[in-house]
Amino acid sequence: MAERTVSHLKKGEKGIIKSFSDKVMSLKLLEMGCLPGSEVRLDFIAPFGDPICINVGGNYSLSLRLNEASVIILE
Repeated sequence: MAERTVSHLKKGEKGIIKSFSDKVMSLKLLEMGCLPGSEVRLDFIAPFGDPICINVGGNYSLSLRLNEASVIILE
């Protein structure tokens, strides 16, 4: 079974960050505050489905492209 990522979330769904599938992209995401153990919630989806807006840890919103969101593996 494929691992569940942020790109699989539906609007309003939450998940806990477990790890990342891409080493280079993980550095960018870590710098933006996407830390393992943080809760993320999908808040908005653009009309054509990309980009999306997630809330990280209840503290701030972050816009990501789907290819970036697919790197964030959830528990």
